Amino acid sequence: MATFELYRRSTIGMCLTETLDEMVQSGALNPNLAIQVLVQFDKSMTEALETQVKSKVTIKGHLHTYRFCDNVWTFILQDASFKNEECLETVGRVKIVACDSKLLTQ
Repeated sequence: MATFELYRRSTIGMCLTETLDEMVQSGALNPNLAIQVLVQFDKSMTEALETQVKSKVTIKGHLHTYRFCDNVWTFILQDASFKNEECLETVGRVKIVACDSKLLTQ
């Protein structure tokens, strides 16, 4: 299964990367094993989002910037609101990165 490395820039992905770097620097972990852990993290995140997330969210806001480069859409919204069945959350600024999942099967 091919994966995107997008989730490495999430909070949990950054923490994992920092921890692996510390372990490699201290000699507690082989660099090749650290890379394998990151690849498995990418696969696990992709699979979890595909199979376990069932909710839908409506996003509204003022489009500040958008771009399409290398089959990746990036949107920056200001005064965005996220609404699902249960609640409504508003944030001042949000960056959304969207990739075509069909590219993973090529």
